[in-house]
Amino acid sequence: MSANPFDPMTILDGIRRWVEIETPTEAAAQVNQLASVVADGYRDLPVRIERVAGHSGCGDHLVARSSWGQDAPGILILSHLDTVHPIGFISRLPFSIEGDSAFGPGIYDMKGGAYLAYHAFGQVCINGQRSPLGITQLYVSDEEIGSPTSRALIEAEGRKAKYVLVTEPARDGGKIVTGRKGVARFEIFVKGVASHAGTRPEDGRSAVRELANLIQTLEAMNDLKRGISINVGVVRGGTRPNVIPEQAYAEVDMRVPTIADADELVPKILNLKSSTEGVSVRVIGELNRPPYEKSNAGAALYEHARALAAEIGFDLVDSSTGGGSDGNFTAPHTATLDGLGVDGKGAHTDYEQMYISSIEPRGRLLQRLFQTLR
Repeated sequence: MSANPFDPMTILDGIRRWVEIETPTEAAAQVNQLASVVADGYRDLPVRIERVAGHSGCGDHLVARSSWGQDAPGILILSHLDTVHPIGFISRLPFSIEGDSAFGPGIYDMKGGAYLAYHAFGQVCINGQRSPLGITQLYVSDEEIGSPTSRALIEAEGRKAKYVLVTEPARDGGKIVTGRKGVARFEIFVKGVASHAGTRPEDGRSAVRELANLIQTLEAMNDLKRGISINVGVVRGGTRPNVIPEQAYAEVDMRVPTIADADELVPKILNLKSSTEGVSVRVIGELNRPPYEKSNAGAALYEHARALAAEIGFDLVDSSTGGGSDGNFTAPHTATLDGLGVDGKGAHTDYEQMYISSIEPRGRLLQRLFQTLR
């Protein structure tokens, strides 16, 4: 047994065990299998385990609470056990090591980071020096689809906490995340009038043509200077080439950096109207994740982490990203620091990998955050 509590190869062996249980969000039984493995790892520690039953096709959520400090606001660690890779993907991307990289489905996003926090939490429990604040680690089963069944739990736990630490992977060579764009999703339903495209085109009202007009309107809302992006990612419509299309449909993704941007643009999209007589437009959707803006409390938490990283021996740089995480749900009301997981690259790809060299410094940073936050 290594004397180093953050021995990279020992920790990597634990990460491998988690990675080799494939956990796509929709495979609830697989997610629950991993949740049982995680829960079992806390068995001999001063931790109380709560298991929240999954529903709507999603797996269970797991809450691990330290036996101390639960009567006052403490530290919430946010992690997720689900991945985007389908069952069987591990045959295409088996766990393997090449140089400084370890490969496997979900190893970077985010089983590496979730395990690292689990290990650091365990170290605080076993070394006899309890952290000044209570610690709660929440593992959810549905982050990769927007956390529909865990959002209320995340928000409730986040409001009880003084600090939130999110184990999503590091960005761009180890950067921490102190800001994320808000995410909104919309569906557009267009109904026109069908007719024969050859003999009676004048009787028809094309839903596809109207949708094309709407797409132009949406594209014009993009403002990269302000950090606003709107993408029409799915389009369907019509039945045959010789039929004026009666139906058309689109799915839209929007990213915004501030609540003010969301307040401006969400109603604008929901109120899109038809410009063609005889064609109706219906839009449904909402802001799925609020923007994670860098608050004063969040900035102070980052500066504290940066000082700890310097003591450990590395430079912790912060960044903002367009991708959403569960940190978006807590940042509006609780000091939140994201991107505390492992460094690596290739999230959601067939070359997803984490850097083994990031295990020890980032594991020690998590432990020091637990030991020093008050």
